Amino acid sequence: MSVVNSFSPGDVTSQINLTMTDSALDYVRKQLGASKDAQGVLLGVKKSGCSGFKYDMQLAKVLQGTEKAIQMADDITLYVTKDALPFVNGTEIDYTTEGLNSSMVFNNPNAKDECGCGESFNV
Repeated sequence: MSVVNSFSPGDVTSQINLTMTDSALDYVRKQLGASKDAQGVLLGVKKSGCSGFKYDMQLAKVLQGTEKAIQMADDITLYVTKDALPFVNGTEIDYTTEGLNSSMVFNNPNAKDECGCGESFNV
C-alpha cells in the first residue's frame, strides 16, 4: 500500500518553517523571564505602513486557541496567528543592534517590497 501526501495551497499550517537566531532567542528569553504570565511569544501581521503589512510581535499572555505553536527552543514557544501563517512562512527572526538601536529583524523570503524604514512589507 502506498502513501500519497497532498497539499492544499490554503493549508500552510502543517508546513510552517520559522527560525530564530541565537541573539533573537536570547532576547526573547530575557523578555519571558521578566514576565510573570507570558506563555511564549505571539507573532502576527497587521495591515499598516506604506508597504501594506507590519509584523506584530508581543508576549503571548492571552491566546485565542487558533494560533500555531512552534517550539523554537526548549524554553521558548512561538505562537503564530492563523492569519499570519502564509505571510511569515520561511522567515528567520533575528535580533540586531546598530549603534544605540536594537530591534527584531524579520528576514522574510515572502516579502516582495519593504518600506525604507523597514517597518512594513508587501507580499
